[in-house]
Amino acid sequence: MLPPAIIVPCRLESTRFPRKLLHPVRGKPLLLWVAERIRTQAPEFPLWFAVDDVLLAAPLRAAGFQTLMTDPRHASGTDRLAEANRTVRASHIINVQADEPLVTGGQIRALATLIAGNAPMATLATPFRTATDFLNPNQVKVVCGSDGHALLFSRAPIPFARDRAGQVDDAWVRAHPCFKHLGLYAYHAELLEKFSALPPGRYEQIEKLEQLRVLENGHAILVGMTADLSIGVDTPEDVAKFEATLA
Repeated sequence: MLPPAIIVPCRLESTRFPRKLLHPVRGKPLLLWVAERIRTQAPEFPLWFAVDDVLLAAPLRAAGFQTLMTDPRHASGTDRLAEANRTVRASHIINVQADEPLVTGGQIRALATLIAGNAPMATLATPFRTATDFLNPNQVKVVCGSDGHALLFSRAPIPFARDRAGQVDDAWVRAHPCFKHLGLYAYHAELLEKFSALPPGRYEQIEKLEQLRVLENGHAILVGMTADLSIGVDTPEDVAKFEATLA
């Protein structure tokens, strides 16, 4: 079987951090940091960038990366991914987010292994280490069943510590199954195409988490665990965290 194709959906505008993918980090757009990281960490996978604006395509093409123009009206990155794969035509697809500049080859290969099985979709999670991160709505939580499949994703702190009225500390978080969802996915092409035909889910629209559309429609998501650290750039403050790792 051919290796999965990596497709990175890229949207110019961002509500919380306008045009963050073009934000310069040491003189280079954030998007190029992500592109070069993927090429270095996982060179064995075909790599494409599904963009919605020529402003994103230009620096990628100049650096030798393959780009596909997609409809700027897509409601989610997964919709953009589905459109792109109608050109790429991969049977298995790995979705790396365009704002994850510390993605690792280990994470990408873990997704490739997970999606090679029967699960139509897979993703990764990692244990929370601090209460501050666990309570942060920008850091998405996932609750899993005993079979490793996702039960729920939320921006709320789940599981909720009822006996503590939700007041948790670092020790409590580390002692309980508190998992941070990482913005990395893998799909069978059939599910990806089905996803794009489904209307946005009720909970997806409330939480602004597109993976909830999959669960709402009865499809399984297999969750693998990783110890690799990651920084998703959602705010200008996250840029400072990324720059600190470069130092």
